[in-house]
Amino acid sequence: MAAATFFQNAQDFLPILLQGAVVTVQVTVLAFLLSSALGLALALMKLSPVRALSWAGSVIVNVIRGLPIIVQLFYIYFVLPEFGVQLTAFQAGVIGLGIAYSAYQAENFRAGIEAVDPGQREAAQAMGMRSALIMRGVILPQAFRIALPPYGNTLVMMLKDSSLVSTITVAEMTRAGQLIASSTFQNMTVYTLVALLYLLMSLPLVYGLRRLEKRFAAGRKQP
Repeated sequence: MAAATFFQNAQDFLPILLQGAVVTVQVTVLAFLLSSALGLALALMKLSPVRALSWAGSVIVNVIRGLPIIVQLFYIYFVLPEFGVQLTAFQAGVIGLGIAYSAYQAENFRAGIEAVDPGQREAAQAMGMRSALIMRGVILPQAFRIALPPYGNTLVMMLKDSSLVSTITVAEMTRAGQLIASSTFQNMTVYTLVALLYLLMSLPLVYGLRRLEKRFAAGRKQP
């Protein structure tokens, strides 16, 4: 009887939760792209030979890492309007999550760049290549392969942490679950479905990243 009730409720709730899941994926992908761009810029700042840039990059990364994600979301959504910056909840969620994770992406990229054999840079310089071209064509492709495991883990973590944007009323999956649970009081059914949907999204992602890591590792071993 309980199982039959669960499946009946699941049929009713799933369409709404799946709509929320689409928003969850949109928030995650856009925030991941933003965090990657900002993280790469911050990593290059930290590695810059110009002391002022290096110092500024380190300060920005430490400040972002020192603030809870939820505080950053609240600040962007509730405080920025006082300065004339009006954002929708979705925009604030993407920007807040992207900025919050840019600090971790910066460390991923920095570690990857520093792990590249210095001889690669020296060989490129001996060939007369400019610094910008060396970074773009020689260092960054190798750094990405090295940084892929933590880079991929960041994507999985961001998928799960995307639920935090529900606190600023973004209608993602967790928010949809909260609304259903508050109106139906079917807490066990709703949050079991939410948990299963997160697993259905994250586990294939983890598997795909593992396969990609193995492919890159096999490529490095080939002569």
